[in-house]
Amino acid sequence: MSFSDLKKQSSLGSLTAKLTKEAEKMNNKGGGADDRLWKPEMDKSGNGYAVIRFLPAPDGEDLPWVKLFSHAFQGPGGWYIENSLTTIGGKDPVGELNRELWNSGNEKDKETVRKQKRKLSFYANIYVVKDPANPQNEGGVFLYKFGKKIFDKIMDAMQPEFEDETPINPFDFWQGANFKLKLKKVAGYWNYDSSEFDRPGPLLDDDDAMEAIWKKQYSLSAFTAADQFKSYDELKKRLDYVLGNKSTRMTTVEEETEYDNYAATEQKSVSEEEVLRKLETSYQQSKAAAEDSSTSSADDEDDDAMSYFAKLADS
Repeated sequence: MSFSDLKKQSSLGSLTAKLTKEAEKMNNKGGGADDRLWKPEMDKSGNGYAVIRFLPAPDGEDLPWVKLFSHAFQGPGGWYIENSLTTIGGKDPVGELNRELWNSGNEKDKETVRKQKRKLSFYANIYVVKDPANPQNEGGVFLYKFGKKIFDKIMDAMQPEFEDETPINPFDFWQGANFKLKLKKVAGYWNYDSSEFDRPGPLLDDDDAMEAIWKKQYSLSAFTAADQFKSYDELKKRLDYVLGNKSTRMTTVEEETEYDNYAATEQKSVSEEEVLRKLETSYQQSKAAAEDSSTSSADDEDDDAMSYFAKLADS
């Protein structure tokens, strides 16, 4: 689809209906820090504010967002942090285990399921209009990872609840709207309830400038490409080790690095002290498991883990 076709569809409003149908379809189905990613930041008072604009689908792709299911939890054998095969319509070992536990009728099993449940994330391209915490980001194109709360606000804009409200396509260059992201902490977690869309209007007054922005966008389909998912057997093997069922294991440093990367990309605020505490816990558990294993040297793992913690302290 050419840029002129994109503008033509904007004036006809045909993309809004298409995106709404696709989102409904999604809702009816189960289903190391990246410098391309933009994240809001809080100020010293515990609040955050930024203005962003959701961008249209990248050239050659159908949707302006992509959804991704993942799991992140800790067991006796370390952390399980993996993309879920349910994202691409496949069977996933954690999903199968969770169904079995939930159907047991045991409340303890249900609590385990709650800890191991899927996490739903969305990715979209955005243009940063205003970022007081990092002004150098303004005017840049980034990927933005967000959760169901913000996605619901997008859907509310496309399908307003009241008849006196006009539907808009937030991903439209000409008739979309800037998104005023207002962030605060509630019960220790980041809260986006006060965020809202501004009045509809063009992102810029210059079509050539907007076309240049459009061409800078990142692929979204890459997030659900085959190489982003391990096979069922690989995931099952990892799950068995994390739950203490098998001896196959990752090295201690791999586990710590995996958690560190996960924490770095999470949207809620995680303090360095909390990250280090969890890493230390994971390290101690892995060390205990290593002492009973003949497959690797515990001394080498101690050295690697301590080296890793030293690097964190120096950074």
